Amino acid sequence: MITLTDSAIAAMKAAIEQTAEPAKGLRIKIEEGGCAGFKYVMGVETSRAPGDAVVETGGLCLFIDKGSQAFVNGLRVDFVTTLEDSGFVFHNPNATDPCDCGKSFA
Repeated sequence: MITLTDSAIAAMKAAIEQTAEPAKGLRIKIEEGGCAGFKYVMGVETSRAPGDAVVETGGLCLFIDKGSQAFVNGLRVDFVTTLEDSGFVFHNPNATDPCDCGKSFA
């Protein structure tokens, strides 16, 4: 369902370690917004919600809500650092019209 690069796994584990509350994993969600119509939202999660799919990869639990599951099948998440910025980059084979920013898609 979802593939994480080694750099994405390291960045996600670092985010979980920095939380004050005990985290169970990370949520990856698709919401309306961004330049092209849909955007990726990620955050630390303390529990699984009803209807969530749970993907275990790289020693992490990823929670995907029911409405986002069809959009993330085949998703590859990377973490990239450049001179100007660092952040997660999403490579989605389901995105028909990705935005140049790499953060949203149609």
